[in-house]
Amino acid sequence: MTPLKAGIHTRENTSVTAAVERRLLVWIAERLPASVSSDHLSAVGLAAMSIAAVSFAAMGRWPAAAIGVVFALLANWFGDSLDGTVARARGHQRPRYGYYVDHVIDVAGTAMLIVGMACSGLINPLIALAVLTAYLMVCAESYLAVHASGRFRMSFLWFGPTELRIVLAAGALKAAHDPMVSLGGSVSMMLFDLGGMVATAGLVIAFLVSAAGNVRTLYREEPIPGGRETRAA
Repeated sequence: MTPLKAGIHTRENTSVTAAVERRLLVWIAERLPASVSSDHLSAVGLAAMSIAAVSFAAMGRWPAAAIGVVFALLANWFGDSLDGTVARARGHQRPRYGYYVDHVIDVAGTAMLIVGMACSGLINPLIALAVLTAYLMVCAESYLAVHASGRFRMSFLWFGPTELRIVLAAGALKAAHDPMVSLGGSVSMMLFDLGGMVATAGLVIAFLVSAAGNVRTLYREEPIPGGRETRAA
């Protein structure tokens, strides 16, 4: 039985906020009313992301909608980060169900958010499309890695989902005040255009590094039957 079919995989999160966040989530989970389930929290996370998308789209006309973006991202963190912690704290783990639902929500929520950003006029739609494409590539590689090796990496170079939410919230507040950023001298561009290009490059690098590492590891762990690797072992 493969790791994915068994619902067993190792979560690796080396982001800057991971340790503090883990303790905070456990503290909240232990005090959360029993009537609030992990499914409720997952629904909160998805609903919050849809609100963030609508708020981003509204920023083109009403910059004050950035406040909605910030609070929606906070609510998304609460629901998306806490659902699994609550399930584990209560002994209600459903590994396959939880894994599937959590990541379907992540993909749908992120797609909605990027579409909302593209509709805001704060980012070139082609750059937004590039970000979404690179994000989906990373998702696909990560999910394949879970199936093949049982390891799920939640961060890259100390940067994970929580750090991304913080950057997006700060960017929304900055764009509400001034959507442009100076590159030196008289050269300037849209803040989210610059951020989108950096994000796309970072995601592509993460995809390539992770894919190369997983291919190398799996090649060593699963040599060609009867080949030189097998005879040498």
